Amino acid sequence: MIEREDPVARLLGRIARGERAALERLYRDHHGRIHAFILQRIPDPLEAVEILNDVMLTLWQQAHRFAGRSRGMTWILGIAHHKCLDARRRHARGPQQTPLEESESPLPEDEADACQALAALDDAALLRYCLERLSEAHRMVIHLAFYQDLGYADIAAIEGCPEGTVKSRMLYAKRALKRCLQNLGD
Repeated sequence: MIEREDPVARLLGRIARGERAALERLYRDHHGRIHAFILQRIPDPLEAVEILNDVMLTLWQQAHRFAGRSRGMTWILGIAHHKCLDARRRHARGPQQTPLEESESPLPEDEADACQALAALDDAALLRYCLERLSEAHRMVIHLAFYQDLGYADIAAIEGCPEGTVKSRMLYAKRALKRCLQNLGD
């Protein structure tokens, strides 16, 4: 059973026994990761917070259903995935595309460091631009693999598709990103 090696699975076991402190700890330690996952699917920050709260309520009510066949975080992100799908179904016209405000970071005082910081911001903006042009399925495998640090088996469990499909999506997503970045560089 995965539970011995997986701290999130251990927390889910404690939550299943009604330990409120375990839910509070899970939230404290992992809400950022779950929220980031939700924001990839639901770009409205207020709705994403509502979904995060709904996920936490579901964990409190249904932690006893965690059977340990996957990592705890994979199970939680699967719940978040389904909550996002439910939210999208409620919106007949699709999700509201409200742009998130860019975070401002102070530039370094040193001119060379400032140039490096500006170049990094440009690279990040180009990558963000190319990621936005991917299909949702391709964008999600990139997000789950590189930002959530999940393996193909976990991604397949969250997405509800075969592992081979995840590998195929990853291949096409990487090719599309490479093509987009090369075209922008020309």
